[in-house]
Amino acid sequence: MNNTESQFTMAPRSSPAPDEQVREYVIPAPESVGEQVDVATEEMLVNMGPQHPSTHGVLRVVLRTDGEVVLEAVPHIGYLHRCAEKIAENVAYYQYVPYTDRMDYVAGMNENWAFCRAVEKLAGIELPRRAEFIRIIICELNRIASHLVSFGTYGLDIGAFTPFLYAFREREYILDLFEMVCGARLTYSYFTIGGSTHDLPRGYLEKVVEFLDYFEPKLVEYNDLLSWNHIFIKRTANVGIISPKLCTDYALTGPVIRGSGIPYDLRRLSASGGPSGDEGSYSLYPELDFEVCVGRGEVGTVGDCWDRYIVRMQEMAESCRIIRQCIAKIPPPGDGDGRYRVKLPRNFKPPAGEIYVETENPRGVLGFYVESQGGTMPYRCKARAATFCNLSVTHEVCRNVLLADVPAIIGSIDVVMGQVDR
Repeated sequence: MNNTESQFTMAPRSSPAPDEQVREYVIPAPESVGEQVDVATEEMLVNMGPQHPSTHGVLRVVLRTDGEVVLEAVPHIGYLHRCAEKIAENVAYYQYVPYTDRMDYVAGMNENWAFCRAVEKLAGIELPRRAEFIRIIICELNRIASHLVSFGTYGLDIGAFTPFLYAFREREYILDLFEMVCGARLTYSYFTIGGSTHDLPRGYLEKVVEFLDYFEPKLVEYNDLLSWNHIFIKRTANVGIISPKLCTDYALTGPVIRGSGIPYDLRRLSASGGPSGDEGSYSLYPELDFEVCVGRGEVGTVGDCWDRYIVRMQEMAESCRIIRQCIAKIPPPGDGDGRYRVKLPRNFKPPAGEIYVETENPRGVLGFYVESQGGTMPYRCKARAATFCNLSVTHEVCRNVLLADVPAIIGSIDVVMGQVDR
């Protein structure tokens, strides 16, 4: 008798026909088999990536599933590792700026600024006002471009193709502006230690205003197209909830922590010498009027995928507001505050010491630790990547969710693997 038959008793029919032996299965009472009444399915390991489009790069996530339910999600990284931090110890300070482009290649301008700020802080360099306003204008444009990529690709993750076309149409205008100022469209290396490589071209600010006039009404179209779409809300509201406690336990930053209702933004906090570690202000952001965007929970619990998405949509509008103020305040070109760069020796040697400076990038806090021993190259360089920390919460959020929810959750974190692996 096999294992299946051993679970049942054999009983004769009440009135069997002559010369006929009839047997039928009688299922025993549930209490005799205990918990074996429920049919248990076999768990399965599913590889999501590293070539899956929803992982936004070479990210591999191993999913342990029970049918349609994901019991555990373990991210595997390292497929894009390039020893970027070790390279910093073998090139001059100026020469390392292009390597920062390759970390978060969707927001290269912001990456350049983060490293330059750390070195400038270490060397005690104070930038002219025009140089600071140029950096804010360019980096807020890059923040918009980065969030447009997130908006378009997140629609693809959910199953909506049209937002991708809208987002990349507007992003092309920003890339044209970047090409005007530095000649590149992806890896810019426009900022350098002490300011920028050169001043804004003639008529550049007028072109930026023209773009803002065109772009701001488009945000209403985006919200009508995707943000308030009933199917999109059903796929993202109350999915992948990250509590404020999880945010602090895993040191999450950027739209991920703000989507959970915590107004943590270094552009605003460091104005009073906040958690960035700076004793002064963060560039000229204290002079600007803008709101720190947080999850509103209008269609779900605060901290879900929809909240993280809507924070990025709100931040694009706030970035437009910041850029307009900078254009109104920026000094004209000239001496003093009108300079775009501090003149530094070609053989630049910051004094011996160490510094750690954080900057608010589109995906969260990017920090650089730089140690100098008085030479032309950093003795030690270490980057604190926002996406690396944000990705660490994946196994907590992708637990006991449906398989179809995993792309929505990972997409809402908005990872760029170049910054994760470095």
